Amino acid sequence: MENLPIEPILNQDPESSECCHVDNGERKSHHSETVKKSLISRLNRVEGQVRGVKRLIEEDTYCDDVLTQIAAIQSALNGVGKLLLEGHLKSCVVERIQEGDTDVIDELLVTVKRLMK
Repeated sequence: MENLPIEPILNQDPESSECCHVDNGERKSHHSETVKKSLISRLNRVEGQVRGVKRLIEEDTYCDDVLTQIAAIQSALNGVGKLLLEGHLKSCVVERIQEGDTDVIDELLVTVKRLMK
C-alpha cells in the first residue's frame, strides 16, 4: 500500500495557516492537492473494485470469490480512513487542543468507534 504524503498540514493552503476552519458555519479541511489526488486515486480504485464485484454477481461467480473481493474493498476503504485519520490527528485535532478545545477528544473517540465497527 502506498503511503499518503502527510505534509506539514498547517501550511497546506496558501491562504490559511490552519488545517480545519469554519466556512459559513460549516467545518472544512484543507488538504493539499497532492493529498487530494492520492485520496481520489484510492477511491477511484475502490469504485472500480465495486463495479467488478457487481459484474461478478451478474455473472454468477462463486460466492467465496465475490466475498474475497468484498474483503479487498473493505480493506482499501479502511486504508483511506486510516490516512484521513492520521492527517486529522496530526493537524486538526492538535490545532484544536492547542486552542484549548478539548471537546475534540470526545469527537475523535466517536469517530474512531465508528471506524472500528
